[in-house]
Amino acid sequence: MGNTCRYVVNALGKGGETYYTQCRDKQELKKWITDNQEKLVMNELQITDKNQNPLLKLFGIKKFF
Repeated sequence: MGNTCRYVVNALGKGGETYYTQCRDKQELKKWITDNQEKLVMNELQITDKNQNPLLKLFGIKKFF
């Protein structure tokens, strides 16, 4: 059984918690963020797209929403 997640989310909570989750698609990612938005420090939210073009990763260009 292969790993089918596309987005990896690392986030810091307002109480010092650390959140780590994996989402299959953009809709699941948006749902997770909206469900947990009141618990998260939005400036510390890091989203990694595993299917992003390697050249875009090299230059640090991010496009999620």
